[in-house]
Amino acid sequence: MKITTIGIDLAKTVFQIHGIDERGKVVVRKQLKRAEMATYFANLEPCLIGMEACGSAHHWARKLEGNGHTVKLMAP
Repeated sequence: MKITTIGIDLAKTVFQIHGIDERGKVVVRKQLKRAEMATYFANLEPCLIGMEACGSAHHWARKLEGNGHTVKLMAP
């Protein structure tokens, strides 16, 4: 189970993540609380992460890129 791409729906307290492998098969669907985000992605192998550009997206992009992930922000 190697996650290659993750989409994140950012919110105020609970974030929804959706991860797929190299064949496009869903590997993970999970809700994470704000306090769990940094730990979860620190323990994950580097992958491509996509999220909608919003107020907190740049903060999370910097944190996730610090863990070796590639982050792409998409216009709303």
